[in-house]
Amino acid sequence: CDPLLQRSAMAAKRSLEQHDALIAVIGDEDTVTGMLLAGIGNVDARRASNFFICDSKTTPGQVEQVFTRFTTRNDIAVVLINQYIATMIRPLIDAYESTAPAILEIPSKEHPYDPSQDAIHRRTKLLLGIRD
Repeated sequence: CDPLLQRSAMAAKRSLEQHDALIAVIGDEDTVTGMLLAGIGNVDARRASNFFICDSKTTPGQVEQVFTRFTTRNDIAVVLINQYIATMIRPLIDAYESTAPAILEIPSKEHPYDPSQDAIHRRTKLLLGIRD
């Protein structure tokens, strides 16, 4: 292995550890509960959490507000969002171009994953010149 590459990887890992980068989740109750049980939950001194549970009463405006709040926080490295919830705010997700935090669409128990709806999957195919 290249020593420079190893030093670079170690520095990146230390940087994340120093900044306590978080994973945020926007999802249904089962998804968020699973992630909290896995240990990603965090509530800071200002009572700001890194998770949001969507239910049948959640509006697209609420999801947009939470998505914007999570993507503008400097302590969040990854935002996980159920794909069916991401479809509620698809224009906002498609317009998101920053590399950090990374936005990852995940399936839920009730809604299977659809690669054609995933913004990262579509962009990757476009960059690689893959056509359906």
